[in-house]
This record gives sequence, structure tokens and C-alpha cells, in this order.
Amino acid sequence: MAVKLSSLTLSRRIPNWVCLNAHLSSISCAINLQSTQESEQTQSNSAEFEAKIQFLKNRLHPDNLVSVLEKTPDLTSSLKLFKWASLQKTFNHTADTYHMMILKLGMAGNVEEMEGFCHEMVREKCRGFDKSLLALIDSFVGNHRLAEALRVLYVMNSSSFKPSIGIINALMSALVEEKRDFKDVLFVYKEMVKAGICPNIDTLNYLLAALFESGRVDTAIDQYSRMNKKGCNPNIRTFEILISGLAARNRVEQSIGILQEMFECGCELDSRFYTRIIPLFCGLQNLEIGWRLFKLMRASNIAPDSVTYGAMIRCLCEHLQMDDAIKLFKEMIDSSLLPDHQVYVDIINGLCKLNKITEARNLLEERNLMDTCLHNAILASYCNSGNFTMAKDMLRDMIGRSVIDASSWNILIRFLCENLVINKASEYICRMVISSFVPDSATYSALILGNCKMGKVADALHLFGHIRSKYWVLDSVSYAEFVECLCQRGNIQDADKVFCYMSDKGCTLQSTSFNMLIEKICASGEVIRAIKLLSLACYTDVVASLGASYNVSLSRSGREKCLWVMLAQMIVIGCALDVETYCILIRRMSAQDRIRDCVFVFNLMLHDDLIPDSETLGCLLSCLAKYSQMHLIFPSINKLVSMPEILDSTMHSVLIDSLWREGYRSDASRLLDLMLEKGWVPDASAHALLMGSVARKEMVDYIFLEELSNCGYSGILRKPG
Repeated sequence: MAVKLSSLTLSRRIPNWVCLNAHLSSISCAINLQSTQESEQTQSNSAEFEAKIQFLKNRLHPDNLVSVLEKTPDLTSSLKLFKWASLQKTFNHTADTYHMMILKLGMAGNVEEMEGFCHEMVREKCRGFDKSLLALIDSFVGNHRLAEALRVLYVMNSSSFKPSIGIINALMSALVEEKRDFKDVLFVYKEMVKAGICPNIDTLNYLLAALFESGRVDTAIDQYSRMNKKGCNPNIRTFEILISGLAARNRVEQSIGILQEMFECGCELDSRFYTRIIPLFCGLQNLEIGWRLFKLMRASNIAPDSVTYGAMIRCLCEHLQMDDAIKLFKEMIDSSLLPDHQVYVDIINGLCKLNKITEARNLLEERNLMDTCLHNAILASYCNSGNFTMAKDMLRDMIGRSVIDASSWNILIRFLCENLVINKASEYICRMVISSFVPDSATYSALILGNCKMGKVADALHLFGHIRSKYWVLDSVSYAEFVECLCQRGNIQDADKVFCYMSDKGCTLQSTSFNMLIEKICASGEVIRAIKLLSLACYTDVVASLGASYNVSLSRSGREKCLWVMLAQMIVIGCALDVETYCILIRRMSAQDRIRDCVFVFNLMLHDDLIPDSETLGCLLSCLAKYSQMHLIFPSINKLVSMPEILDSTMHSVLIDSLWREGYRSDASRLLDLMLEKGWVPDASAHALLMGSVARKEMVDYIFLEELSNCGYSGILRKPG
């Protein structure tokens, strides 16, 4: 039923928030250009607008207005036409005319004006406004205008009309699919609750998915546990969301628990579940779960797709279960599924790891695979197994089939250099160049490695000069070998330069090699230089467990200041100190009576699950006893009480004596009890304290009895008889 507009209601029908002359988002930015072309366009639009007005004057009907609005691309003209129709005394807007105007505003992104028209349509009680709002949500969702759909939902909920659960689910589904902000999903859910609509399992599944996407994992688990209270039973989608969400966040044990719950409730698994969950567990290297689900999939007569096959084959290959992997590979081909390149890589690598190189090579030939990467994998396997003859044969075959690259040559050259056959490696480099392949950083890294192994430091340094001139870097193994070789040969400055160059390129040196470099620099007296290298290591992510040898040399040489500076720098860059380093520090600080520092380092050592030796612990206890500070370490010392090889009877006695004198008598008594339980005899000092305490106790008891007697309680104290 159409609603007649009066002059009194006109202001409500065309609200003041509708600015017809405003710069609307749907209008081209070309309106800002002051040009003749623009003027002509304006005249053209004006002429078209007048023509449409003339058409509607004689045929003003809601259907005709809807048709004209639909064919008017210009939003400003559409608003003017809508306003003009509102002013006609014989015309009443309907839900259809509002629908068209609201839709155009929403598609143009004019959310505020669009919402205003929605409210107007509801207030005017246009017949079918509820269906119009539903259709608008559907249109906006279909066109990915979710902000507009949310506004329409709000208007709908503000009226007496309640949206269906289907509309709620459609909107939540779109929000989840487009990974919109969680607050938008929560808004829809709250609107549903406000409207008194009960969610179904689909609604709760969308909520779970949104919670996982926003990182609210514990809240998602809580929602799952309360599903039954909301009258919903989890379905296969619920379990898919939970299992995948937990596994993807490395909460594998929880995901397996949910999987078990799924099996117990008897959910029927479908293709979508299998194709999502199997690759996920295979990617986590959980072969047991992946293989179990894959077998269930086949038992359910659900055909795996190529992605599921590929994930399962890769997981089997990673676990070197090659017989099963090859069976699946053949099954995949029999199912007319084409394996991708990665499947072949996984199988070839798996066979090569098991030294089944002949089988891997046969697979290449059977499938007529002309992939250089796969051939290189087999070539590398021949080298790793030390079979140079077969490696030469493989390289010759690769040259004949034109499936060779620079990496192929480098694999063989590297093998020869590692086995100290430098002359032969040089021959292959010549052949490499003749074959139009240019030696690269991998080639020079191999040569440097070989020369270092042969002790030819000068040749290695010469080759490294070429590396620097090309701004290349060494591989990690060659880098470590080079630095160690230079250190062992006394070329400390050269090792320093190599480290600085590689660090500048962002390369990390192995911790053992870095330890050696720092040790040699400290031994040469260049402590300040060592500290600078430690700082440099911090920026190249050297996570080293630094040895104590250079701390020993600093300690013995009397360079105490350098020792503390070195320690501070090691702690700053996150080095893991070893037992010997901790012990050196505690002994040196105990000798200097640095009590607080001793306690700090001791607690730090125990926190790292490292135990000091008896000598170090003895020095520490002696220092603390001297200044009556034993109570500072008592909470930590409990960790060592059960270790008689560390905390002997003498140390027990020192602890007991010191704690008693410092006023911690209950702790001292407890230690004494433990000592006696072990069959140890306390020393004279501890024994005297013990006897003194017994005597004092007897004296207190005697005085107490005398007081009771004097107070007339002698009858109570008399023995019965």
C-alpha cells in the first residue's frame, strides 16, 4: 500500500541529512576539472534529467520511477528524481522506490544517507518494507558491501521486524569468509541475541571461525564446550574449525583431543573435512594422525584429490616410509591425477636418503622427467655416498640430456674439494667454463674449503679476495672452516677481517668457530677487539654458548676489568654461559668479597640448570659465612641438598653454623636433621650449637615447671600413681 505524502511530512521524507549537492563517492573525480568538456557533460546530464522529468510527469508511477532510477547512473540525478517525485501531490513512495534509492546509495558507499532512507521507509510503514530490507541485505552481501549490510540489519532490528536466522548466518558467513574484523561478527551475533533469535549450529560455527581468526582461541574452546547449553550439537564443520584452528596454532595435543571427541560422537566425515585436515597434520609431520585419516577417507569411498595425495606422500617421505609413499604415488597416477613437481622431489629425496639411488634414477627415466633439480638430487646422493664413478656417469648423462646447470657442476666440484682432490676439482671447473657456465660463490666456497682442509691458507685468502670483489658470501660450512683454519694457523687478523666482512653481509658464524676466534683474540691481548666482535655478533644473530677458555686466560692474567666487561657484553647479546665460565666468575668474585654479585651469578647458574663444582661452592659458602650472609642463597641451596657429591658434610656444617648464627634456626635445624639422616656427623661447631640448644630447652622447661609449682599447680604436675 502506497503512503500519501503531505506537506507536513515532507521534511521527514526528504531528511536534512540528504545533501543533494554534496560531492558523492560515486561521482567521478572529474567533476573537479574546470573544463569545457565538463560544462558540456553537465548540459548533457541536465538535458537527460529534464527528459526524465517530462517522462515521469505523464507516467508517474512507482514502477516507472524504479525503472528510471535504475537506468540513471548519476547518483545526484537519482536523488533529485526521488525528491521531485516526493513533491508530487498525486504520488506515494513505495518499498520498491525506497529499495532502489537505498540500493544505489549503498552501492556508492554513502552509508549514512543510505541508513537514513532505511529509517524513513520503516517509519512510513511502506507495505513490504520488511521484505525490502531482507532483499537489500542479500544484495549487499552478494556485492561484498558488508558495511552497508550491517547498517540495514541494525535498522531492521530497530523495527518490530526480526530477521531470520538464515539472514544472520548469511551475513556472518560473508564476514568470516572475507576475514572482517571480529567486532563486525560480534555485532551481528549481538543483534541476533537482542532480537531474541536462537542461534543454530551454523551460527555458532561462524562465531568459532571468527574467534580463531582473531586469535581468541581459549574463548573459542569455551564456546564449543557450551554448545549443548544453547541447544546445539557440534557437527563436522564444528570439528573441522576446531581441529584446524588448534593445529594451525601449534596446539596439536588439544586438536588431537578434539579429533578423538569427534570419533566418539560418531560424526560422519566428508570430503571437505579430509582435504583440509589431512594436509594440516601432514604439514605438522604428524604421520600417525594423517595416515589414520587418509585410510578412513579411502574406507569411506571418498577419493582423495591431488593436494591430499601430495601432502600424504610428502609426510611419508619425510618419515622415510618410501614403500607406502610409492604405493600412493602409483595409486594417484592410476586415479588419473597428475602429480606436481613437489611430489617427484619428495620421492626422489626420500629414496636418496635411504641410498636407493638406482630406484630414484629409474623413476626419472620411467617418467621421462627432464627436471634439473631432480637430477641434481641424485647426483648429490652419489657424491654423499662417496661413489665418484657413478657421479661422473650421472653428470655425463645429464650433459647428454641437457638437464644440467651450474649447481650440477658445483655438486661434483664440492665433493672433490671436500675429499682434498683440488687438482681434479680444477679440471671440472675448466670443463664448467667451457660448457658456458660461470663459476659462482658456491664454486669459490668449495675451493676455499678444500684449500683450508689442505692447510693452504694463502691460496684460500687469495680466493676469498675474489669473493669480496664480487660482493659474494661463503656458505656456512666453508665460512666456519675458513675462520677456524685461519685461527689455527695464527692468522688472527685475517680471521677477524673475514668475520667482519661476512657479518656485514648478514651471515652468521657457527658458535664453535666464533668461540675459537674470540678465544684467540683474547689470548693475544686484544680484549677490546674481542668485545667489539661480540657486539657485532649480536647483529648477526650469533646465538653462541661461549666457552670459558678465554675467560680463564683473562682471569689468570689478572685482567679483571676486562673479564667483567667481557661478561657484561656476553650477557647483553644473550650468550649462554657454560659451567666453567660460571664457576670462574663465582670464584673470582668470592675472592674479591663481591657478595651480591656472587649471589646473583649463583642464582643465574641454577636458573640455567647448571650445577657448580665443589670447589666453587666451597669458595662461595666461605665468603658468605665470613660476612654472615648465608641466608641470601638458602632458597636456592635447597636444589643442591639432595646431591651429596656436591654438598658434602663439611659444607652442610658450614651452612648449619652460619644460618644458626644469622637467626635462621628452623632452617638450620632442618638441615641438621637431613645431615643426620644421611649418617653424617656434624663438626665441633655445629655439635656445640646443637648441645647448647638442648641445654637451653631443658632450662626453659625447668623454669616453666617452677612457675607452675609456685602458682599452685603442683597437683597437676604430680605423676599419677
